[in-house]
Amino acid sequence: MKQIRFLFVLTLMLVSVLAINKTSYAQEVQKEKVYTDADVLPEYPGGIDALIKEIVQNIKYPQKAKEENIQGKVLVQFVVKKDGSVTDVKVLEGIDKACDEEAVRVVKELKQFKPGTKDGKAVAVQMVLPIAFKLS
Repeated sequence: MKQIRFLFVLTLMLVSVLAINKTSYAQEVQKEKVYTDADVLPEYPGGIDALIKEIVQNIKYPQKAKEENIQGKVLVQFVVKKDGSVTDVKVLEGIDKACDEEAVRVVKELKQFKPGTKDGKAVAVQMVLPIAFKLS
């Protein structure tokens, strides 16, 4: 039940974050333009369901956070490069040092994405992923 609730909350947050990424602009990061919007956004192998499953299976609720009843969502920003690799992972909004670190760890361990495209070419795309920590 706890896993289903976590999965549902994560799905809702992902949908809202994808809506936030409508503003299109580019910034220079390591001589490669990074877009916040693309014609086609990066896709995790197997789609959103596979991404959620991967996170749910690999995330470990920090023991200290459990003991202190720390709950909330961590917004993790990262870049999916032209080759689909995940880089530049950082916390935009955190709830607790241990939870923040765990969210970053899980995102860094994700498999390669199918890269996003703009004008038919693979491009680096900045993404934001909310990861919910909720005790039941």
